[in-house]
Formats: sequence, structure tokens, C-alpha cells
Amino acid sequence: MASHRRPKQPSRTRVTLLTTAAAAAVALSSQAANAAPGEKLTKDEVKAKVDKLYEEQEQASEKLNGAEAKQEKLQKEISTIQDNVARGQADLNELRDSMGLAAAAQYRTGSIDSSLQLFLSSDPDDYLDKASTADQLSAQQVEALKKIQEKQRELAQERAEAAEKLKDLASARTELAKQKKIAQTKLAEARQLYNTLTAKEKQALAAEQDRANRSSAERVDLGNTGSASSRAAAAFAAAKTRLGMPYVYSASGPTTFDCSGLTSWSYAQAGVSIPRTSESQATIGTKIYSVSDLKVGDLVFFFNDLHHVGLYAGNGQILHAPRTGTVVRYESMSTIGGPFMFGVRV
Repeated sequence: MASHRRPKQPSRTRVTLLTTAAAAAVALSSQAANAAPGEKLTKDEVKAKVDKLYEEQEQASEKLNGAEAKQEKLQKEISTIQDNVARGQADLNELRDSMGLAAAAQYRTGSIDSSLQLFLSSDPDDYLDKASTADQLSAQQVEALKKIQEKQRELAQERAEAAEKLKDLASARTELAKQKKIAQTKLAEARQLYNTLTAKEKQALAAEQDRANRSSAERVDLGNTGSASSRAAAAFAAAKTRLGMPYVYSASGPTTFDCSGLTSWSYAQAGVSIPRTSESQATIGTKIYSVSDLKVGDLVFFFNDLHHVGLYAGNGQILHAPRTGTVVRYESMSTIGGPFMFGVRV
């Protein structure tokens, strides 16, 4: 559908960007207000605040993923219902056409029998209840009219179901827009705060992050923990091929990932379909509550709201996509920043 814009009006994208920037400015002003006059946050304080903002962004990202998954599911269901309605309407039209031919013939002779009056009635159910079908309708006519009635009922039910799902779809899209805005705002706040650092401080933080990324692949000790199944082993093997690839919120591969994007992509390479979001992934398989019982390839969940997930790698290590500014890497479960909740064996 074509859109008609008035000249020189700002686009929605520009309005969104301006809103995001304004929200970030407000957040930074609030942070500045909490500091003593003339006080500047240290590099470590900035890093802690930025890491917190990235965590909040990841929370919003997982909700965004959930809204996207719901939207996709609803769109498929609506499409299926609409196809059914189209086929049903074609069947109904065919039934009506066959009776319409008979009506036309009887119209030309000047006599419309009761069966065709029923077909032409605005309320066939009421007419059929009142008519004496044994006297006025042939068995063939009764059967044809009953088929029309049943098809009308089916179509009415399917159209009502489609209308409800369209309402749900509108809600899913609203939630999608909300969570996307939150994630973008958190990212903008983090970048604004990071930009308050000096060039030397930025360089030092970048070096720290680079060391963390490199050391995870070079010096990690995974021990000799086995996998629980061949599919878990295959999923973990697939995840290892993504080491060093960047975290991007709401990404699910093959070259950029968020946390649940990595786990769902990895299991897909093993021929296993699992849900897209960390929260939904936590509902499948068998739960493992003790770290000592975890096997390589098990899903592992962190934080009370389960907004972070990775793959168990052995020896207390996980393979995961941590957050914005990092890459897919190994990391000790003790440094994730949130409590281990449980594992899931797929």
C-alpha cells in the first residue's frame, strides 16, 4: 500500500532515533546528577555501568526474540486459516451455483419451489426449522441445503478465529516495537557512556576485552567431561566453529549471534529444532540442577528471569555469546554475572 507523506515531515525512523538519543541523554543526565559536582566516573565505574546496560539490553533482546517468534507463528496460523476460508468459500460458491441453476430454471417457468426459497432466504436455519421438509423438499435438496448450512457455519467459525489471531498479531507487533526500542535505547546509553572515557581509557578497555576473547580460545581447560548424546555433541561441535564471531542482539547466525541465537543455531546444525528464546528453551528437555551432573552440550541458564543461555563445555566452562562488544567464546560459569539456575538436556 502506498504511503502519502506531507512535505518535510520527519520520518518515523528519524523520530525513533531522536527519541532514542533523547532517552540516552536523560539517562546520562541522571547519572551525572548522582555524581558529586566535578566528579568523573573512573574507567572501571564506566565499565561496570556499561556492562549493566548491555545486560539490560540482552534482557530486552530476549523479549524481542519472543515477540518475533510469536509474530511469525501467528502469521503462519493466519495464513493457514485464510487459505482454509478461501477453499471453503469456493466450495460454498460451487454448492450455491448448482442450486442457482435450478432457481434460474424455475424462475423462467414462474414457479420457485420451497427448497429454492430456502436457498434464497436470508436465514436458512430459521426457514429450514419451519419448513416441512418431508412434504416440500426432496432428499437430494435437503442434503444440498444442509451442506450449504454446514459450510456457512465452518466459514463463520474460521473467520472469527482469524479475527482473534489478527488481534493477537497486533499485540505481538506492539510488544516487538516496545522491546526493540528498549534494546536500542540501552545500546545508545552504553555507547554514550563509553564515549565519556578518554582515548587512553578506551584503549585499555579494548585491550582487556581482546585478552578475554583470545584467552578463551587459547588457554581454556575443558577437562574430559563427555556429552550426554550424539546430538548434544554435534550441537557443541557446531558452536565451536562459531568461536570469535561477534555478538549482535537478536541475531541467530550464521556469522553473528545473541545468546539464544547461538544455542538454537547450534542444535539446528545437529538436526534438532529448539525454541528461539532462552525462556522457551528452558521449558524443553530434562532439567539438571547440579553443575556436577552437567554434560557437554547441555543448555545452561543464568539469572532469575533466564535471559541468558549457553552450552556447557566441561570443567565449569560454557561456550556462549555473552553480550554486545564481545564474541562467541568460552567463559567460566563463575564470571557470567548472574546465578546459574539449571541446565537442560535436550
